[in-house]
Amino acid sequence: MTQTIELPIWLFVVILLFATVTALSHFLLPSVRWFFRLRLERAVARLNKRLTRPIEPFKLARRHDMIQRLIYDPQISQAIADHAREEGIPENVAFQQARRYAREIVPSFSAFAYFSFGIRLARFLANTLYEVRTGKDNAAVIEKIPGDATVIFVMNHRSNMDYMLVTYLAGEASALSYAVGEWARVWPLSGLIRSMGAYFIRRKSRGALYRKVLARYVQKATEGGVTQAVFPEGGLSLDGKLMPPKMGLLGYVVGADLTDRDVVFVPVAINYDRVLEDRVLIEADLAGTRRFKARISVILIFILRKTWLRIRGRFMRFGEAAVVFGEPVPLRDYGDKPDVDRLAQDLMGRIADEMPLLFVPLMAHLMLSTKTPLTEDALRAEMARLLKKAKPTIDIPHADFDGAVQKAREHMVQRGMVFAVDGGFAADPDELPILNYYANSIAHFFI
Repeated sequence: MTQTIELPIWLFVVILLFATVTALSHFLLPSVRWFFRLRLERAVARLNKRLTRPIEPFKLARRHDMIQRLIYDPQISQAIADHAREEGIPENVAFQQARRYAREIVPSFSAFAYFSFGIRLARFLANTLYEVRTGKDNAAVIEKIPGDATVIFVMNHRSNMDYMLVTYLAGEASALSYAVGEWARVWPLSGLIRSMGAYFIRRKSRGALYRKVLARYVQKATEGGVTQAVFPEGGLSLDGKLMPPKMGLLGYVVGADLTDRDVVFVPVAINYDRVLEDRVLIEADLAGTRRFKARISVILIFILRKTWLRIRGRFMRFGEAAVVFGEPVPLRDYGDKPDVDRLAQDLMGRIADEMPLLFVPLMAHLMLSTKTPLTEDALRAEMARLLKKAKPTIDIPHADFDGAVQKAREHMVQRGMVFAVDGGFAADPDELPILNYYANSIAHFFI
């Protein structure tokens, strides 16, 4: 037992390395994880005291544990067996496919990343690019919802800035869980988005096994009280109009076991004086395809140009961006067995009713409907007439009216949508597609 053993140095180093890893994994690392987990729980407890809707335990569960709960769900097990039988493959192969789908979908929420980084970034970008306007009852809408209900924000999709705006404006209420598409599944963006609580979906997937895994995750999140944000349109509007809703995620929500809590939908209407991607979307619409031709080089050049203008003090924000929360509607209002199509159509109708009537879309509508150039006085008079006719959800104080009209006109002249002629202003015939794009967002007010 006390004899000396000679070992090669390389073998001694390997043994020492294995011993170190074993000690770390069995003694030190569990203690370190427990220490940080305890600090995290205390931080979340303090955070929950100031949130209108505290973060639910489901959202704070470890990602590995949630993946295990998902793939061993009885409905997933049945879907795996059905998939294996239909495809003629072993069940263990189908099981690994389900595990891969679960790993792809399930987020790894970090309260620190969301509230310390995500909301600050969202606030910075929103206020840097836009004058942010909100509905006068937005805070009251959230406060009136029962504390034990699952809240689903149902929004129209105008721009990728929608995520930033709603995250920022709902930051005092709770942490939102978004469904994001394939565009976000790139490194290192994917890790950041997962840490913000978002989950990835394959919009074009038609596989029954994948749809079942996604459905069960959405249903478990709904049953767990997770506050969610969904875009029923399924993608960005190419022409500025509200698109017909798709039933996928809403159908999954309706299929959840809701014996212990109610679901409350909050319609959210979003509109902009300028959508960052407007010309890309219009080009895709004219081409009859949803394939966007935006290149990373174009985006980087755009960011550098705007940064340079900001450094020189010549940067002008892109007008107003407005978000209005509509009246909350409980799922039970749609009956014991809700019709998903009726539910989706009703929610989109509520979004249309709450659509913010901003001055650039309003002026675009006016310029398309007039045949002759409008003087400055005539422009203000016609804008006032249309504003009164449409009954906007966001009231513009009378003292700000002339200034708002002037800023909208300057914005449209700068972008070449409107030009000065014969002492007045008229639409540029070459810019009719973009004028239609903005006018379409509020056209339903004038039907």
